[in-house]
Amino acid sequence: MAGIIAILSWLASDMSYNEIVEDFPLLTRNDILVLLAFAAHRGENTKVLISMV
Repeated sequence: MAGIIAILSWLASDMSYNEIVEDFPLLTRNDILVLLAFAAHRGENTKVLISMV
């Protein structure tokens, strides 16, 4: 099964839902939408701490 980072990278490189599903038939368009929602939620809840030296 394709990993989250791989699928996000494919989408970022302009690969379509259909192309991804063709390569990984166990995935559905809905699976990809859930993945995007998860990534967006995770991004909203991640805080980056920058240490100034």
